[in-house]
Amino acid sequence: MKSDLLMRALTFARRRRYGEAIKLLEHDDSHYYNSFLYYFLLAQCHLYSGVYGVAFQYFENARKIKMRDPQALLGMAALYLNHGDTDRAVDLYLEILDIDEKNHIAKRALKIVRKYPGPQNISSWIERGKFYKLFPPLPKPPPQPAKTALTIISACVMLGLAGGILVRMGIVNLPFAEENKRRDLSDVILAKEDREAPMQTEGSFNYVLTREKVTENYNEARRLFASYHDEPAKVHLNRILESNSPEPVKNKARLLLSYMETPGFDTLKDRFSYAEVIKEPVLYRNCHVIWRGMAGNVVREQAHTSFDFLVGYDTRRNLEGIVRVDFDFAIPVNPERPVEILGRLIPISTEKGIDIRIQGIALNQAGVPENRQEAK
Repeated sequence: MKSDLLMRALTFARRRRYGEAIKLLEHDDSHYYNSFLYYFLLAQCHLYSGVYGVAFQYFENARKIKMRDPQALLGMAALYLNHGDTDRAVDLYLEILDIDEKNHIAKRALKIVRKYPGPQNISSWIERGKFYKLFPPLPKPPPQPAKTALTIISACVMLGLAGGILVRMGIVNLPFAEENKRRDLSDVILAKEDREAPMQTEGSFNYVLTREKVTENYNEARRLFASYHDEPAKVHLNRILESNSPEPVKNKARLLLSYMETPGFDTLKDRFSYAEVIKEPVLYRNCHVIWRGMAGNVVREQAHTSFDFLVGYDTRRNLEGIVRVDFDFAIPVNPERPVEILGRLIPISTEKGIDIRIQGIALNQAGVPENRQEAK
């Protein structure tokens, strides 16, 4: 249903009925948190409608989800040009070409900046009515599902194979089919003897759970894992490992944790904020996060990079906390520019209690605005 709404809005936008697209999207905004296409489409509709301040806000929302997406960067760069901030616009256009060296819109924009230097000259060029040529293009609609499904079914018939066999073998994924299940989870099901094993009574525990709560947390972790939500599943399993749960249950929890995968920037489904994590760091052990901020005290060696990560300070207005980040490889980091990191959380003991550090996995860095109000 949600995808149908986005496609209807995209159809309106491609027909230049931007107002109808905006009305349709904003009417159902609560269902699209963390949807890049939703924010990007709203941004473009406002951009093409000339409502630049609102467009900028939606481009920012889209960019929080995909920080180095060239299309979102094109939109923000165009708005900086319109505001007369050519330095920031050029910075973004160069970043786009670093990602996509053949991007013709970024190349065209840089030529225009060189030909019409200075805010007044750029403003004069924009007033000629060709500003839209620097806008990111609207997304293309995907192939119609009915045609795609018919093609797949026809191919199966011609080959003399049942479509169901191909799906089960993993050769073909039919449109709208139920999401493929993960590995066989029979080895991590709690047996009766696991559930009835003695609760631990000796030692120190961060959490004291009832037998019912242990089973509840474990079953919820299995459910989340089966639906590819590894990070919240880890929270439930960590609660078990940090509690008085029976040892057989903890062993099953460790086994289930070993099956989980390392996400990427585009595949991390669930996000935890710094404020959530710092309240109970042990619950987030080995969970992955994507946070934005600034890097300080950068140390780059031949096979290692580390820095103090100023979480939330990418806008230079709000510092949520400082976390040490370590990468097991050399990676360039510019301390003068905002940075987005993907990393694994590791609780550490300090004199003041439990803190966290981050084992870095990947890093994005691009020019972003220091003050949103400046582009309105």
